[in-house]
Amino acid sequence: MTELLYADDSYLTECDATVTEVRDGNAVVLDRTVFYPTGGGQPHDMGLLRWDGGEARVVEVKKQGPDVLHLIEGPAPTPGTRVRAVIDWERRYALMRHHTALHAMSGVIYQLFGATVTGGQMYPDRARMDFALPDLSPDKVQRIEDTTNRLLAEGRPVHVRSLPREEALQIPDLIRTKVNLIPESVRVLRIIDIEGIDMQADGGTHVRNTREVGRVRVVKTENKGKENKRLEIALDA
Repeated sequence: MTELLYADDSYLTECDATVTEVRDGNAVVLDRTVFYPTGGGQPHDMGLLRWDGGEARVVEVKKQGPDVLHLIEGPAPTPGTRVRAVIDWERRYALMRHHTALHAMSGVIYQLFGATVTGGQMYPDRARMDFALPDLSPDKVQRIEDTTNRLLAEGRPVHVRSLPREEALQIPDLIRTKVNLIPESVRVLRIIDIEGIDMQADGGTHVRNTREVGRVRVVKTENKGKENKRLEIALDA
């Protein structure tokens, strides 16, 4: 089982770890990692593994059961090797800002219109989220953008905590996706609480304060169906 250091501290950029296994020649399993694996609409981290006498670029990271696989370019270190895992911080921080922006926007849309999330994806330079909305007029879009930016500028803290599943699911509106996608096997839920704006079960990485997000711009809207509307955003520093 890989210890997920990013789950407790999204600002960790590197760590020492031990190679526990190598799969298929280039998938390195570590006992602990700062690398975020693809999941929940957030892309994987990229970066480097360094060890005595070698270095490899991490080009993909994915979860496989309790393990995190670091897919590398070139020869892999052997099991038992001590390595230094280093993420591409600029990429990670951009994803953190976009992820927190999406959560804030989803909180605003839920408060204004009672709409649940039907999908989402983030990238280092943009992000999108789909909502169960019957219509998305220009006035609604402007209201969403203005309200989101006003709240982000207030500098709300972002809290991360873990709760037993039964206790977490007692929180009203904690699951705001159209379908609860959290497997029954997950007995402890990680909660992201953007104070006064949004609270959701989520496994991704986030900033500590909403001021770090910057300003949200809605750059595109799409009609994805009768009850499904898409907002694409970009961030200004």
